[in-house]
Amino acid sequence: MRTRLSDHVRERLGTFGLMAPSIVQCAVGSALAWIVAIELLGHAHPFFAPISVLICVGVGLGQRLRRVAELVIGVSLGVGVGDLLVSWIGSGPWQLALVVGLAMAIALLLNGGALFVAQAGSSAVLVATLLPGENAGGLDRMADALTGGVIGVAAVALMPASPFTIAAKHLSGVLDALSTVLEQAAESIEKRDVDLAAEALEEARTTQTAVEEFTMALETSKEITMISPLHWHRRAALARYETAAVPVDLALRNARVLVRRTLAALGEASPPPTALAEAMREVSEAALLLQLELAAGRDPVLARQALLAVAARERPERLGFSAHVIIAQLRSIAVDLLQATGMEHEEASRSLTPLDEPQAS
Repeated sequence: MRTRLSDHVRERLGTFGLMAPSIVQCAVGSALAWIVAIELLGHAHPFFAPISVLICVGVGLGQRLRRVAELVIGVSLGVGVGDLLVSWIGSGPWQLALVVGLAMAIALLLNGGALFVAQAGSSAVLVATLLPGENAGGLDRMADALTGGVIGVAAVALMPASPFTIAAKHLSGVLDALSTVLEQAAESIEKRDVDLAAEALEEARTTQTAVEEFTMALETSKEITMISPLHWHRRAALARYETAAVPVDLALRNARVLVRRTLAALGEASPPPTALAEAMREVSEAALLLQLELAAGRDPVLARQALLAVAARERPERLGFSAHVIIAQLRSIAVDLLQATGMEHEEASRSLTPLDEPQAS
């Protein structure tokens, strides 16, 4: 129990360390947007300027610039339509329905994106219900929203989270998951443990979330290196993560098939040999080595060498059908990870021992 609590605290602290730059961006950007709207634009209560900063920076982690633009423009549209109409027709239930419907209809005609339409509608609700009748006009509030959006993007550019750290943390989660699945499958073969193989399969089925989070984190990292001069020098190191993204996803998908077939093989008359478990462990260790080398900003030479050694190994003899499938999946995983190190698919495939090659006696 104490170990589990300690792991949870460590995970929370790690998450805080990753998100701390965004918190600073929100805090500093909100204050700056408020000052700019008051001092430069002359607005007495620029409520939407800091709000737009929070929206912009908050969605910036894990989303694309296009979605940030949709949010900011959607807020501006909803605020403008809502405030202008409320100043003419007043506030009330039917006015609220009219304002929201019109704001969302205009947003749909302009863009059609669900996020854009929803943001326009919610901003119109805010104006029509919480802030009607103030001295500020609709155009002023639109200007406040746009000001906050611009400052939010500037905050991401000038006070960015480390794109390399974001990508490294999330790829680490993917490769850890791959390594764990292979280790569990290897142990189930060694112990002839069907229950352990079933647990490994359940673990493998949850790994797609890690892949999706890595994909999102990689988009964020690329976005930061694009808009922030402070991190332009990170582009070469980040390119290695881009190279690894698709092959690592494929490796994890093949690992799920491998574990499923391992479970089936343990129920056959001739279970898979322990030599397969050894090969699985070597691939698992190579995945962790790939993780370490990429995190260090190096070309993953050692991981590539380890994978080539596994790929060149001869296959065991006299295997059942399921064991043959396991070997095929393990070969595919090795090729996927070789591609993740930067090797071309054809070259990685040629490194495998030919399937029709005579086996050693």
